[in-house]
Amino acid sequence: MTAARALAQWAHDHRPDPDDLALADRALADTLAVALAARAHPLRPVAAPLPDAARWAAMAHVLDFDDLHTDTTTHISVVTVPAVLAVGGDARAYLAGAGVMARLGAMLGWRHYAAGWHATCTAGAPAAAVAAGIALGLDVPRLATAMALAVPAAGGVQEAFGTHSKSLQVGFAADAGVRAARLARAGATADPRALDAWLERVGGTPTTEGAEGPAVPGGLAIKLFPCCYAMQRPIAALREIRDRLIGGHTGGGITGITVTTPAGTVHPLLHDRPVTGLAAKFSMPYAIATALLDGYPGFESFTDEAVNRPEAQRIIDLVTVDRLPGETSTLLDGTVALRVDLADGTAVHAEMALPPGSPGRPPTASDLREKFAACGADVPGMTAGISWTGAATLMHAAFPAADADPAPNPDQEA
Repeated sequence: MTAARALAQWAHDHRPDPDDLALADRALADTLAVALAARAHPLRPVAAPLPDAARWAAMAHVLDFDDLHTDTTTHISVVTVPAVLAVGGDARAYLAGAGVMARLGAMLGWRHYAAGWHATCTAGAPAAAVAAGIALGLDVPRLATAMALAVPAAGGVQEAFGTHSKSLQVGFAADAGVRAARLARAGATADPRALDAWLERVGGTPTTEGAEGPAVPGGLAIKLFPCCYAMQRPIAALREIRDRLIGGHTGGGITGITVTTPAGTVHPLLHDRPVTGLAAKFSMPYAIATALLDGYPGFESFTDEAVNRPEAQRIIDLVTVDRLPGETSTLLDGTVALRVDLADGTAVHAEMALPPGSPGRPPTASDLREKFAACGADVPGMTAGISWTGAATLMHAAFPAADADPAPNPDQEA
């Protein structure tokens, strides 16, 4: 049996339990909230001509505030929720796609991510095919075919991080899954062995095992700060000691800041000297700077203007990242340790294993209320108790489709 067939069988047969459904409801509301927060983002008119799934996924990911499956370093909901909504699906379709994405991510493993692939896109395209396929009523053979049809779109690289390309390639993965599911329903053929072959060629290990357990093994982490998940832990750790540093960050009393962490946990943080808000979402030095300066790093902390504050740039220069060698399997391996050296010769220390919002330290109801309110004054009311059908209507209204610009006519005179 191929991995595609085994995953298709699991997705087709899975019946959600109450815990699965609770996760699906939270994932839906969280994805909607972070998309609505981007209503005024410059990417919106750029993405407007894209198909529904691509447009909605790109807008839900551009602020980097969406949930994460920490075991596989994949943003599961931002791919599967839009794919489901684009074809009129429900919680069961989401959970099928989310479960397949978690299992594909496990087959790809950390080595795949460490090699520079954007696992949200690589695992996401076949998973979106399953999510859309369940919503469209595909049987097991056609679900396996849909995954194989999505293989050509299962790409995406980390060099996109810090640019519009990161969220756009997530959108492309969601749309590719919807397209593959529709083609499979229409009778397109493909060899399911293509998925296994692709997995091996990008460094993964295909398997037919691992179908037991909840829909999404390990659960999903909810971000409380709108930036890369690799920055959530150092920001949270710095916030715990910030009150002891009052005056230090503005009066020049801090002489150095050392962040010690397993090397793999900062793998996606590509920008040591960011000058744009998007790049700053992938910068360890800026994580420290914004946590010191802003207390709670919110959307306003990740604008170009905020990043280029003289005080922020001064703090960036003080940060040293000490990367500990060794094997890494997730962004939450080990702990992050901070040492803030002061001008009087003393130092303030902090250490953290699990940031708030992680599966082992789940967000409180208050955390979620604050996050949704930060996404817009109207967001809590718009997302409260929303159904999957209502969510599709909301996304159509918030991010309507737009016609692509007409192709220029080379024969037409200016």
